[in-house]
Amino acid sequence: MKYPKLRELKEAIKAIIKGPYTTEFPFKPHKPFERFRGKPEFHEENCIGCGACHEVCPAKAIEMSDVGNKRILAVHWDLCIFCDNCQVNCLTEKGIMLSDKFDVSTTEKKEELKQEISKELVLCEGCGKIIAPYDQIIWVAEKLGPLVFSNASLMHVYLNEKKILEKKEVLKKEEFLRSDRIRILCPVCRREVVLKS
Repeated sequence: MKYPKLRELKEAIKAIIKGPYTTEFPFKPHKPFERFRGKPEFHEENCIGCGACHEVCPAKAIEMSDVGNKRILAVHWDLCIFCDNCQVNCLTEKGIMLSDKFDVSTTEKKEELKQEISKELVLCEGCGKIIAPYDQIIWVAEKLGPLVFSNASLMHVYLNEKKILEKKEVLKKEEFLRSDRIRILCPVCRREVVLKS
């Protein structure tokens, strides 16, 4: 019974000499250690708007909505459980990353506890359905290199980006021609163009 008391006495003397081990968080900012999982933040220049982060979020803290020709991605920090699934499954590995910021408390409105970004969508020239975000198509095209010319829609968007091709007028579905195969089309419209030509 004597030994535990001596051990406690030794720890007490150490604490008097060296000071307390705990941080002075409320009075001084806490510096998190490396690889700390803080709140996730979008990096708009690296995000391609694919929505992979939305699909894998177990807490449903990442919201994705398509409005017109824009895709809006929002991360709600008040719902987030800091699990790191969004960062791990990001295609570019830099589109959404966990920061070292962990203090998300506020006395203001709940809207301050989220970050929103928007991405332009590429729409089918035949029916107007969403194909993919513009940045995602460009990212895929750059990854494919010369193989981009094997897909007409990819090639068309990529050449528009490089200012080699000019944008054409919107198609009427009833007037599909053989030349319309080389347009930005969804799979349904592309099948109709192939069948009509």
